[in-house]
Amino acid sequence: MIVRTWHGCVPLKHADGFAKHLEKTGVEHSKSIDGNRGALVRRETQGDWEHFFLATYWQDLQSVKDFAGENYHVAVTYPDDEQFELLSDPYVFQHVVDAISPL
Repeated sequence: MIVRTWHGCVPLKHADGFAKHLEKTGVEHSKSIDGNRGALVRRETQGDWEHFFLATYWQDLQSVKDFAGENYHVAVTYPDDEQFELLSDPYVFQHVVDAISPL
């Protein structure tokens, strides 16, 4: 299994709006791809910023490519991201894991 991780942050004034936006874009988009095994969003407030950490779970690298394209190390972004003043890490990480334990 592959775990793909992304991080981005928005000013606090956009935190709740971006959370809904992320659910409708990154989470729903990833879950619509064959080979997706789930998605998890974690939020963390630091000063005037709300940080978002998205982990998506995939059966194999081809599934990741079906979601992100051949340049799968680059973050997938969406046209409306800019309205939330999103600062997105430009790169994501893929981690090969044997199993995932529930929290």
